[in-house]
Amino acid sequence: MRGNRLSLVKKSLPKRRPTATSNRLFSSSVRWHAYDDTVQNLRIGQHTRVIYQGFTGRVATSNARDSLAYGTNIVGGVTPGKEGEHLGLPLLPDLKKAKEQLKPDATAVFVAAPQCGKAIEDAIEAEIPLIVAVAEHIPLHDVMRLSSILKTQSKSRLVGANAPGIIAPIGQCRIGFQPLPTFAPGHIGIAAKSGTLSYETVASITRSGLGQSLCIGMGGDIIAGTNLVDALKVFEADPETEGIILVGEIGGRAEEDAADWIRDYRQRVSKPKPIAALVGGLYAPSARIMGHAGAWAARGERTAKEKYEILQQAGATMVDHPEKFGGVMKTMLSQSGRDPQKIMQDSASQKRGYHTLSRRPTPPLRQSRLSAQQQHSRGLVLSPQVGAGPLEHYMKQIEGLHIVQESEPKDAFSVGVTVDRTERAPCIATSPTASTKQLDQRVRRFAYDWRDGPSETTVKQAIAHMQLDAAPPAAMAQVGGLILALTRMYKEKEAVTLSCSVSIDENGNLRLHQPSLLMQFDDAAYRSNKRQEDIHSLRQKESELPEEVEAEKDGIVFVKLDDPEANIGTLVNGAGLAMNTVDALRLHGGKATNFLDTGGKATSETVKKSFELILRDPRVKVIFVNIFGGLTDGGMIAEGILLAFKEVDMKGKPVIVRIRGTNEEVGQKIIADSGLSLEAFDGFAEAADRVVEIANSR
Repeated sequence: MRGNRLSLVKKSLPKRRPTATSNRLFSSSVRWHAYDDTVQNLRIGQHTRVIYQGFTGRVATSNARDSLAYGTNIVGGVTPGKEGEHLGLPLLPDLKKAKEQLKPDATAVFVAAPQCGKAIEDAIEAEIPLIVAVAEHIPLHDVMRLSSILKTQSKSRLVGANAPGIIAPIGQCRIGFQPLPTFAPGHIGIAAKSGTLSYETVASITRSGLGQSLCIGMGGDIIAGTNLVDALKVFEADPETEGIILVGEIGGRAEEDAADWIRDYRQRVSKPKPIAALVGGLYAPSARIMGHAGAWAARGERTAKEKYEILQQAGATMVDHPEKFGGVMKTMLSQSGRDPQKIMQDSASQKRGYHTLSRRPTPPLRQSRLSAQQQHSRGLVLSPQVGAGPLEHYMKQIEGLHIVQESEPKDAFSVGVTVDRTERAPCIATSPTASTKQLDQRVRRFAYDWRDGPSETTVKQAIAHMQLDAAPPAAMAQVGGLILALTRMYKEKEAVTLSCSVSIDENGNLRLHQPSLLMQFDDAAYRSNKRQEDIHSLRQKESELPEEVEAEKDGIVFVKLDDPEANIGTLVNGAGLAMNTVDALRLHGGKATNFLDTGGKATSETVKKSFELILRDPRVKVIFVNIFGGLTDGGMIAEGILLAFKEVDMKGKPVIVRIRGTNEEVGQKIIADSGLSLEAFDGFAEAADRVVEIANSR
């Protein structure tokens, strides 16, 4: 019976026409899942020949100077239409010439988001082994197209986008914008979604004396070119890596996939390398984007707390704050039969060797991130009433299917299209129930190629999971038509998630229940490339919290947390660090009134605006400023806080400031000597305890 009904659906599916790019292959050595073969391209070091795309740009020039001083083997770069020399190195007009003349092993793509997708594709076509993209706000559908291309070849590996990049302190090779003074050569491998949390982690490992062998930034976007499992494979094979650290966060299945790998690794290896991990977003509100474009959980995805437990059960040692990694890793190395003192001595000698060989002072820090990096991705979510209009356009060819105003009945089904982050592709997501209690457990994803669209087999599998065996023929055909309509709208309007509940009426036709509509779109497509203006003009800012809209204008991500008992305002630089600050305060007995990410570089203006936003909440009794000075000097951050503090009516609220990272001692002294109602701390635990003490006493 099921086969007969599905044959009716097949008739409603159009034949897929090949496009000019649908079968484009960039490598002659292609196998299924050949992209996995490129994972060892991540093993960078002194041997790695690095070029820059966008070489003569201001940010790329500054970054290249610092990386050269660090010891990175930069051999030249590319700027379209220009040829000659730059920074004393060859400058070429295109990647084809660069590949032939410079023979690069890696490229640092320092190109703004609107052109970055094309720059990455050029690098894939040129078969550059490692491609590192740092830009934020590359449109999601551009990334899915690139991911589709990457799967057809076995030459190039992508790191990013929206990532700090990759750095091998033990090999003096930096491809990205990592704060160099924080790193030290050593033997701990680190992979992280969050830039600021990775810097905190690195600082803890450096302070412990262990140092780092290789650090890989996944990036905070919805889809990452390199994920946690890819990093684990490299760390396992790397003889210089003695211990491993993973830093995850809310959103996606990367941490669950990593847990599966860890479980298998510990079973097949007699002396596995110790693995420690952290997951940010344990107390993040549901259905909210927490700073990073990818920091949200789709239906059927695990919460941060669940991922924490899954990693712990797989054998990873979990920590609640990154400053604990150094001490934890020392203990784990000793327990695994490795000698942490020997590792520390080896790391120290390598560090001395680096300074002796380079004969250069530590380079001055410069802001080395693309200007778009100071913006933040919120995503656009349309209300069911507003979203129904655009959807009706795609449904008009489906005879008998109607949008109704009623909420879904108990026997409704769920159907949608979203992102499969593990497969780096769009997917059809269906469930035999629309019940909120059961949906997360019963939804299944059916990934398909972004360029080609879903195959007939994929659509039939998605429908079969809905268990529509008893459905009338008309309803079966309508489900197939609806799925195709959603996949067309998904691609043409650059959506992130489109989903709804459907049921079958007394006449055997499908009904789509408007109140159930979830329509989320990629705002990077509009911000970076001015695409989808018609969709983004539907945004209803008047229905959003005024503070959150106002913060957005200043490049700040502000999320008001609803707990009526919360009384600690937070001001943090970096989305991952902001999430972890909220989490860690809870573990110290405090509750945050807000999530606030000033961006990767806090300035006096952003700090001033942040104070103003926080102080509008009458619940706030004390403000906790938690800043990690990665790319930014700690002294400059402290001066900015003082300036902002003096210009804002603080309403008598005390402020606790924790500054870590570059020139942290200078920043802490400036705060301590200010004579203002400020207290400076170095460690998170002592700062958090003081914040909670004040909050509970006022």
